[in-house]
Formats: sequence, structure tokens, C-alpha cells
Amino acid sequence: MRSRYTAYTLGRDDYLLVTWQAAHRPAAQDLGQDPPVKWLGLQVKAFRPIDADHACVEFVARYKIGGKAHRLHETSRFVREDGRWLYTDGDIHSN
Repeated sequence: MRSRYTAYTLGRDDYLLVTWQAAHRPAAQDLGQDPPVKWLGLQVKAFRPIDADHACVEFVARYKIGGKAHRLHETSRFVREDGRWLYTDGDIHSN
């Protein structure tokens, strides 16, 4: 989770794609946002293992666009394949 957040802050589309499970991965990722996003912080609120190869992470990411503050509150699902945790999908919480 933290490495994916860091990839967003650095605009690392390549890293996001390789850490997305193939069955759920988009064909492309483009972080070249206009206006640009300024990431302010990540708070991991909960980690819930489901079994040895599945887990959920609830987090809040704070960011600004055009000087206006926003929050992304999501519960993400991950699966472990070949020893690596991969993002599958998530549910966004209304703030």
C-alpha cells in the first residue's frame, strides 16, 4: 500500500501497473494530471488479513488540486501471487 502511494506521488505509472493484479489491471495508467495533484500524506487506518493470500487495507490519502484539499478514503483489496502483494480493487468511502 505504501509503495503504491509513493508511486502516485512520484508519477510512476510503470510501478502502479506491475503492482496491479493482471485480472484487474487497466491497459494503461496515466498520472500526467492537469492540473497537477500535490500529495500531502497517507494514513493507513486498518490492515485486515482474510487468509494467507488475501488482505484488505483501509487508508486515507490527502492531496490538493489547484489549491483545494481533498481526501481519498478507500478500502483496497490485495492478493499475494508468487510472494508479491498485488492490488486488485477497492471501495471508496464517502466522506
